[in-house]
Amino acid sequence: MEWDLGSTGLLYLAGMSIIFGLLAQLLSWRAGPKWLWALVAAVYFGVGLLVSEFWFGWATEEDLQANIDGLSRDEVLLVGLVPVAVAVVVTRWVARRHARQAANEHEHSESSRGHPTPHAS
Repeated sequence: MEWDLGSTGLLYLAGMSIIFGLLAQLLSWRAGPKWLWALVAAVYFGVGLLVSEFWFGWATEEDLQANIDGLSRDEVLLVGLVPVAVAVVVTRWVARRHARQAANEHEHSESSRGHPTPHAS
């Protein structure tokens, strides 16, 4: 039996990806970049395709309980959370590191100008 992800399964996976992306953006509101939702959605979608089509692609509908037009929903939900969590943590770490470097460069450029500090008279 050839395993094929149908249009309903693909749309379901896209919907789950967008929801997880928006949830990640909401949870990391100011700590993460504004494009975090897109990164999370893309990672989840890619992992979902890999899990459903390659890892569990051999299984039949009898082997998998929640099968939506070829999408192994439970397996995608379970396995997909790990790479999404890693992507969020790495993105937050890189964003914080970049913000610290930018603040240090700004502080360094302010102190190297040599402007006198205004004094109140």
